[in-house]
Amino acid sequence: MNALRKLSWDWYDGEIPANVEVDETAYIETTFSFTRYRSQVQGGVTYRKAASTYLGTMFDVGPSGRVVLGNYALVHGARIICDASVEIGDYALISWNVVLMDTYRMPRDPALRRILLEKAALSPNRLAESQEKPRPITIGPNVWIGFDACILPGVTIGEGAVVGARSVVISNVQPFTVVAGNPAKQIRSLPKTASEE
Repeated sequence: MNALRKLSWDWYDGEIPANVEVDETAYIETTFSFTRYRSQVQGGVTYRKAASTYLGTMFDVGPSGRVVLGNYALVHGARIICDASVEIGDYALISWNVVLMDTYRMPRDPALRRILLEKAALSPNRLAESQEKPRPITIGPNVWIGFDACILPGVTIGEGAVVGARSVVISNVQPFTVVAGNPAKQIRSLPKTASEE
């Protein structure tokens, strides 16, 4: 990253927002990941040691949102919708098309949704203002989330857990377990270290 917060290899002519903190060993494939980024807080996104994001990753972060990518965390093409907090632990692996959302943003009441959609259609940025209270997401260290999975508001995924591809996680996941399905359910337990197998 140069002084203008641009990436020399980037195909997109953007820049890393000033309030994004990037460790010198981290990797960002493209600044296109920040086209939906609106956080106004310091450390709106924090890349810790050797954390990396690849093509397709999108930070849809609201004005008060904060995302932390732990040491060596790898995010490959996920959409992170954050109005409060999404924390991704050290050595976590987030596969392509995963959605992490700490808010639904839209109310359940169809009449209220209609009003918000009409308002968004007339706004310059075509964004609907969030009406729902966010609930933080925490992804523990050494977690692996398979492709197309969706992690819903308020979920904590414990250390060493694996979330199967295309799962919808609506409740907390215990450490060192495998969950899968819609809604995701525990399939089996995992050993805490490879040497215990």
